[in-house]
Amino acid sequence: MKTIKLLSAVIYIALILGACGNKKNKNTDSKNTSITAAGATFPLPYYKMAFKDYSKKYKTLVTYGGIGSGGGIRSLKDRISDFAASDAFLSDKQIEDMPYPVVHIPTCMGAVVVAYNLHGVTDIKLTPEILSDIFLGKITRWNDKRIEENNKEQKLPDMEITVVYRSDGSGTTFIFSDYLSKISSEWGKNIGRGKSLKWPTGIAAKGNPGVAGTINQTKGAIGYIGSEYAFSLKIPVAQLQNKSGNYIEPSLSSISAAAKGNIPDDTRVM
Repeated sequence: MKTIKLLSAVIYIALILGACGNKKNKNTDSKNTSITAAGATFPLPYYKMAFKDYSKKYKTLVTYGGIGSGGGIRSLKDRISDFAASDAFLSDKQIEDMPYPVVHIPTCMGAVVVAYNLHGVTDIKLTPEILSDIFLGKITRWNDKRIEENNKEQKLPDMEITVVYRSDGSGTTFIFSDYLSKISSEWGKNIGRGKSLKWPTGIAAKGNPGVAGTINQTKGAIGYIGSEYAFSLKIPVAQLQNKSGNYIEPSLSSISAAAKGNIPDDTRVM
């Protein structure tokens, strides 16, 4: 069974400002330094643990603000932060516009998953076509014939579908919309991919925590979030059909399988 096409496997990218040195930390002795960073909310749980351990071991305070990939890139460009994290790599033009040389370094990975809130329904299977039509606003109810035919073993409610999307500039949005652009010509033509989009339908929430919380609190909701938020909050996630026709369940093993292969010298890949 091929497990590569979960949605999009994500390699988180640290964007390091090459000419920026560490700053003195006034709260510690002269040998200690501090590093300021900001960006994606997707790797935030991992970064909290990693930077805490790093700070203890090396006496270097690392502060990271989960403000979204777009905010992190702006902070880097404005020289507010020493490095930023983004799920969306910088284009050649964006790199040219940076005040100092920038390098991309893979740090960790996860997946963008499709999470939903349907009482009593914990196993939904979606084809790429059904998924894109939900987010295009063309499928508006959970008992739509196309969803029912694809989930005959489930009792789907006659309930409105509420799409939840990111309100802030987001690498998670970039990844999800990149996927939708590849599976749907209509999405690619009319909406496209990007960190911020004009969504055809739905309600907005800030950050992965905001989208996850909104889905968790809204009956009939569906949205895209980082896998670790779905796993930790125990929010049901959809199985998506891959190119081979198999339905892939998001898990540590299936996400890890998507990392197999060689990373090129230019790590800006999807």
